[in-house]
Amino acid sequence: MSGVSLRRATDADWQQIRSWLAQPDIRRWWGPTAASEAEVIVALGHEHAIARIVQFDGKDIGYGHAVDASIWGDDLPADLEPGTWDLDIFIAASEARGRGIGSKALSMLRDEVFSTTLAVAVSIFPSIENEPAVRAYEKIGFKWKRIWADSVYGPSWFMVYDRPQA
Repeated sequence: MSGVSLRRATDADWQQIRSWLAQPDIRRWWGPTAASEAEVIVALGHEHAIARIVQFDGKDIGYGHAVDASIWGDDLPADLEPGTWDLDIFIAASEARGRGIGSKALSMLRDEVFSTTLAVAVSIFPSIENEPAVRAYEKIGFKWKRIWADSVYGPSWFMVYDRPQA
């Protein structure tokens, strides 16, 4: 899909990201405000993270990040392979949802991780209640591993996309 781009998120974007995280529909999937804000702050300030603003036709419409999953500490599935990066994304602009923009942006973020790091895989943990997101992740190649009981967000699909073989 043309028109989709990612630009580096900076501290100057914090207030916009924070306002998006406060939207009820974003909060529903990204969880409690304090936890989601903390996650973004880590991504914005960590050398082993990639934080991006999702743009469509030059307009800021969402946010995504990729983080070396080891940064999250021990609260991860035991079978998460070392060297896996965790991805998260949302499209805040309601008029941009359901058009494939989020899938394209997530694919771009995934590809950036593989082209700039030694990640062995990328993972994503959507709520088991967020079926549209799960279907979108399947369409771009993520595979279900199992359901994982996330201590903050509740029952979530543990989905993985392995590094493509050369």
